[in-house]
Amino acid sequence: MTAQIQYDDVEVGTELPAASFPVTRATLVRYAGASGDFNPIHWNEKFAQEVGLPDVIAHGMFTMAEAVRVVTDWVGDPGAVVEYGVRFTKPVVVPNDDQGALIEVTAKVAAKLEDNRVRVDLTAMSAGQKVLGMSRAVVTLA
Repeated sequence: MTAQIQYDDVEVGTELPAASFPVTRATLVRYAGASGDFNPIHWNEKFAQEVGLPDVIAHGMFTMAEAVRVVTDWVGDPGAVVEYGVRFTKPVVVPNDDQGALIEVTAKVAAKLEDNRVRVDLTAMSAGQKVLGMSRAVVTLA
């Protein structure tokens, strides 16, 4: 695959299509199995509360991965992401109900760099709180 977005067609401030990602307890169980991260804060409500959390929380790496999907969907090639980093600011709390939580992600081009690369800044929110800080991806465009 190669990036579908042309470097010359992008300007600083270009907004990427926003996306929302639902997270349920079942999502967390599947992610735990795939990642091997079976920490009980991600599936055991009693344990999570005993260690001071409000409820079960989503895995940080899961949250990070969901957020960058906005970038990979926009560029058309996950391999075009050459750098990606975040700071975890708040947990995504996942209640034990039919709805779970929602991760809402927006992003925009913050800088045009050399070699057809751009820096994209992302904002990830859940329950009205910013859950990722300094969320930035560097992407190579066509």
